[in-house]
Amino acid sequence: MIFPCIAAPRRGGAIASIIISSLFLLCAGFLLASCGPKEPQALQVWTYDSFVSEWGPGSALSKLFEEKSGIKVSFVSKGDGGALLAALISAGKEAQADLVVGLDNNSLTKALGSGLFVPAELPNKDKIRADLLIDPSLKLVPYDFGDFAIIWDSESGVRAPKSLEDLTDPYYARRLIIMDPRSSTPGLGLLAWTQAVYGQEWKEYWRRLKPSVLTMTPGWDTGYGIFTKGEAPLVLSYSTSPAYHKAYEESERYKALVFPEGHAAQIEFAGILASSKRKKEAGKFLDFLISPEAQAILPETQWMYPANVETQLPESFSVVPKDIRTIPSTIADPDKDPETAAEILTTMAG
Repeated sequence: MIFPCIAAPRRGGAIASIIISSLFLLCAGFLLASCGPKEPQALQVWTYDSFVSEWGPGSALSKLFEEKSGIKVSFVSKGDGGALLAALISAGKEAQADLVVGLDNNSLTKALGSGLFVPAELPNKDKIRADLLIDPSLKLVPYDFGDFAIIWDSESGVRAPKSLEDLTDPYYARRLIIMDPRSSTPGLGLLAWTQAVYGQEWKEYWRRLKPSVLTMTPGWDTGYGIFTKGEAPLVLSYSTSPAYHKAYEESERYKALVFPEGHAAQIEFAGILASSKRKKEAGKFLDFLISPEAQAILPETQWMYPANVETQLPESFSVVPKDIRTIPSTIADPDKDPETAAEILTTMAG
């Protein structure tokens, strides 16, 4: 930094010297202060809405990580999970983030194909369930998982459907809330689930399902909120959702329905961006995220199963069905099928 020269007056020498000395000390102090060590900027982590909500894990994780490492973390929500990936792809190498937390297995191929992530070195890698490590490069690292399910309000007076096909019965007209597969990972999960069960006939299934759908919300938060307000007796969510009501409401009113055809699973991932200038610190956070201490926070904030095999489940998970059969599922065409599914519902409205 360059300061303007200060010329000394030709008279009043003593006073002038004092003034000049004072100004010199002031300028020197300013220079020293500006050149001194600065507090490092917080790690920037892009994620989705519920992760940073008041009931989500974001606050507890950032506090614990700072206590353990001295590194601050700032979470930035980019909407629901589908919107998170869209924001990342749109920003590309210009993304103002060090890590991304909240991508899932249904968007894994697209995320890895972007070339925006770098491999991670993880001391805690061996504690992750082996079947969750579907990216051997460790560019995207699993931190939790769960099965998609239909949640039923047992006090609604509506009988519980027994299968995906049962949901298309006219009895369930406008009684189901789902999420948009273009912007929501649960919505994308429903698409993967129906493709796994119906194969190439999935479009016909969505057409049959349309009359049963009350609304298709942009994200899970909105949809589940409408459900708990009593506006519909059925909602797309996770088999673990009843654990929330058990823990915080001491209620077993909301049930996860087990369908004989099996259920699609969601695995959530986090990764370090290649554009990050703080990859070392980002790597520390990623390894922390899969550590026993951090994983213990997830079951009753994410309401998902932890990826770390050493993590004990809380008592609230006793209401989660144990007889769910997980089936392999993928999106046949990740670029076109979400749009097609949404169009089937919206163009047939009314």
